[in-house]
Amino acid sequence: MGYNTASAPVSGIGVLDKSMAVVRAVADAPRNLTELCEATELPRATAHRLAIGLETHRMLARDAGGRWIPGPALAELSASATDPVTEAALMVLPRLRDITGESVQVYRREGAERVCVAAMEPATGLRDTVPVGSRLPMNAGSAAKVLLAWAETSTQRALLPDSTFGERALVEIRRRGWAQSAGERAAGVASVSAPVRDADGEVVAAISVSGPIDRIGRRPGARWAADLVAAADAIHKRLSSPH
Repeated sequence: MGYNTASAPVSGIGVLDKSMAVVRAVADAPRNLTELCEATELPRATAHRLAIGLETHRMLARDAGGRWIPGPALAELSASATDPVTEAALMVLPRLRDITGESVQVYRREGAERVCVAAMEPATGLRDTVPVGSRLPMNAGSAAKVLLAWAETSTQRALLPDSTFGERALVEIRRRGWAQSAGERAAGVASVSAPVRDADGEVVAAISVSGPIDRIGRRPGARWAADLVAAADAIHKRLSSPH
């Protein structure tokens, strides 16, 4: 999937947004200057100035062909970063995996994509492997439905036209408190997801159970919705407790 400038967050601080556009474009694929301008839609002089500046701060580097690639400072910063949602999820996912015997994941939305920030697999049997860091579309799957059901109206309007589900489905998901899907994102895979709330009660992630349709059926919510909602609540309590 190519870098999508339309889905990138905007802070309103021009030079910061342009710099992040350069970093995200290079993270998507190595870029020479022409490719960087095409990916970011920035003027050539601006793209070059920002890329050189980011290279000076080691946020970008060059490959053997002279193209910009992510720099070592990004890895150094990410190594020291902590995400409270991920930390709380990793304390809760093992029990959910053991209860269901299936793959479990936590996703957060970034623009028009959802990112897997935590995942655990059963010890044996067929798995629905979604590696941490995987970026999946927001137009299909139970986790996408959950994240969009509690997203702001402008985000829903932007993403619903390309989705396999509509506004009515989101209304039902908010009423019921969870979502399920079968064969939407990947053929033969079903999943059920519930919203994860932070200390303020805002939905910040979706927790999911997924596996082969042949084993978990086309309506996995009937089996695991209650366990999934309980796991989401356990994460919420951890995020709400004082540290």
